[in-house]
Amino acid sequence: MFDLRPFAFVCGKRFLNNISILFFTFSLAMTTGCATLDGPPNPDDPLESYNRAMFSFNETMDKAIVKPVAKGYNWIMPDALNTAVTNFFSNIDDVVVFFNSLLQLKFQEAVSTSARIVWNTTIGLLGFIDVATHMDLPKYNEDFGQTLAFWGVDSGPYFVLPFLGPSTVRDGLSVPVDWVLFDPVFQDKELKVTLSLLVVRYTDKRADLISATDIIDETAPDKYAYIRDAFLQRRLYLIHDGNPPDTGMSEDELFKDEDLFNDDLDLEKDLK
Repeated sequence: MFDLRPFAFVCGKRFLNNISILFFTFSLAMTTGCATLDGPPNPDDPLESYNRAMFSFNETMDKAIVKPVAKGYNWIMPDALNTAVTNFFSNIDDVVVFFNSLLQLKFQEAVSTSARIVWNTTIGLLGFIDVATHMDLPKYNEDFGQTLAFWGVDSGPYFVLPFLGPSTVRDGLSVPVDWVLFDPVFQDKELKVTLSLLVVRYTDKRADLISATDIIDETAPDKYAYIRDAFLQRRLYLIHDGNPPDTGMSEDELFKDEDLFNDDLDLEKDLK
């Protein structure tokens, strides 16, 4: 219904024009970042030296390329079309959720998700319209990292992925599994189509987070630690389906970082 290729072309051209910046920044971060820590290693983050170097690289890339492209994307896209594109990729993500729900023996969740896919793909015009949510079919969040956790695989240390950002060793190794086995975007045999969809998907996702990340930039004294803690808390919440084990913290304390993201995203949606 909507041709996404023009948006992919604009984003891809900006990326290619700045590719030298990426590799220069990556080399600089990896050669200098590991020497920035003072004191003994953090036992909760044994890879912190590497993580901070990679975080610095990702942040520089974001400021130089990704965020400006995302801002341009928000400026060009009408609100209705922006929402439609977000819904389209959410529908694709439901395919990943469906298979991982089955692998976790969550059959009721899998049935509900399959119904979401059917209704959104048909009545919702390939997912551009989210009709399933209005039919009381909730959106779930499952991936292969959560599947491995369900079967007892430990998360391993916190690990920052190049370009993709916060993760753990287990979750980072799980990303290619979701891509190759379950994600419809990667099932297309045309490389240009896959790359175009990926560019639009991640540009759309970054565009939705601009206001939230701006708040973190302004308020967090240590952005790396803030994002690390928020990510790990969020993963714990998802893995345990909203009922994480007792950590000695109240629920308000445990999810105060996540709430900052969610509240800002809700405000942004209300303003549109």
